[in-house]
Parts: sequence; structure tokens; C-alpha cells
Amino acid sequence: MPRIGLAVVLTLTVTLAPLAAEGQPSAKVHRIGFLGAASASSQEIRVEALRVGLRELGYVEGRNIVIEYRWAEGKYDRLPVLAAELVSLKVDVLVTAGTPAISAAQQTTTTVPIVMAGSGDAVASGLVASLARPGGNITGLTDRVPELTAKWLEFLKEAAPRTGRVAILVNPDNPGTGPGRALETTASSLNLELHTFAARRPHELENAFGAMAKNRIDAVLVNTDAVFNVNVRAIADLAMKRRFPAAGSKEFAEVGGTIGYGVAFSDNYRRAAVYVDISKHVGRVNTESIGVDAVAA
Repeated sequence: MPRIGLAVVLTLTVTLAPLAAEGQPSAKVHRIGFLGAASASSQEIRVEALRVGLRELGYVEGRNIVIEYRWAEGKYDRLPVLAAELVSLKVDVLVTAGTPAISAAQQTTTTVPIVMAGSGDAVASGLVASLARPGGNITGLTDRVPELTAKWLEFLKEAAPRTGRVAILVNPDNPGTGPGRALETTASSLNLELHTFAARRPHELENAFGAMAKNRIDAVLVNTDAVFNVNVRAIADLAMKRRFPAAGSKEFAEVGGTIGYGVAFSDNYRRAAVYVDISKHVGRVNTESIGVDAVAA
């Protein structure tokens, strides 16, 4: 089967009214908290992209900013404790990504600005009230609008027209990996059946794909999730082993998945630096004047 590698990025600016930092950053040393759902090694490229974005705005670690890192290593139940640790350090802003981590930060503080470097459907998951007026203390980027996974489904059907039963790989600990109305509507229009298969930890992936084979699945959708992102190559290998056409993120195709379509996560982290800068210069918790940038493929 020919491998399709699609990585088209389109930025939809939804009331993105950032107040650009005027002049050079102040001499004050700002403290940034970084809450990672996965491991430091797996997020190295994305964290470096954030540093690059900050440097472009005049912020350099060890000179005028300090970044405090906390890593959950894929164990989402640790996120609330780690978020509380960062807040106790009196950080000026929290940077994080993914629905579980953002939710943990949101439940921990209503006073520290939270910058999303990427999330699932931030509105549907209840993280923000709307893209134009998120409310509360959250701003940043939502990188998987509902239509994205629906587009994965369309590409799968085009690549494998005989597909009838599609598996959705989900992490039950991450509500952002569920099917969603847009995906269900698209599946109905294409006469496809959707079936969910769960994996919380890497060692559960083999069993999930074994269950897909027993249930005569024809193709697989691989949602973006911290655990899945870290093990994206293993997931691509499992799909090939079972001869399942599979669709997922841009990175999924880069490591051998059939179809990859989506945003460049590193670009999101680099752009998140703008919101970190905004959060400090606006100097208030309510982020309604900033909005949330929806990035779709």
C-alpha cells in the first residue's frame, strides 16, 4: 500500500488580538513553569522550539528567565501534584500541552496565566469558553480542531476504499482522545463503523492491536496523546505488523504510519512563546483580550 505523508499547516486566527510586547524585555528575571505530561527526553525538540521562540523575543534562560520543569512521565495522575509544585514556586506563567496537563493546571490555579502549547478541542473539553473569549486564565493554541480527525477518516477511506470498520486508539485518561461529534458524523456519511480500543501505558498497545485484529478492524486512527506521541514509532510498527492502514499526526507518517496529517507540534511550541510574552506584559489573569489561536491542518 502506498504511504501517504501529508503535512499541510493552515493557521486560522480566531480573534487573535495579542498585545505585542513593546520594547525590550525588562531586567526582571521571570520564572516560567513547564508542565510536561511525558518525559523530558521525548519532549526535547518541542522544548527547544519554545526556547527558540523565547530567544526571538529577547528572553534567554539564565539571564532574564528561569524555566522550572516538571515531568509526569506519561502518568497523568501525577499532573495535579506537579502543577501544584510549580505554582508553589511562584511562577509568572505556566506552559503546558495536552488536555490532561492543561486541565490539571487549570484546577490548580486561577491566578497564574496558563499558556497552551497545544491541546485537543479546547472548547469541547471545557478548557475554554470559546476561542475568541476563552475566559479564566488560559490562552494559547488549540491544535486539533474537531475536523482534523474527521479528515484522517476521509483520507483512510480514500486510501483503502474497502474499509468498513475503523478502530480509534484512545487513552481513557485523556478525554481529548474520544471520537467527537465531527468524527462520528463523517463516519456515518462514509458508512464506516467506529470502534474504540484503549491503551493507558505503552505495554497495553500490543493488546489493543491484538484486540483490533480479533474484531476484524480494517483501519486505525491514532489520536494525539502524550503516551501515544512518545511511542508513535511502536504504534506505526504495530499497525504495519497487523497490516492496518493507519492515520495520525504528521509525525506518525514520518516514522512509518500510512497517513500523517496535522500541525507541526514544534511550530506550536515556538509560537507559544508569544503567549508567554503576552501573559507577562498584559499583567492580568483574565485572557479574554488575547483569545486562543486554532491551528488546523
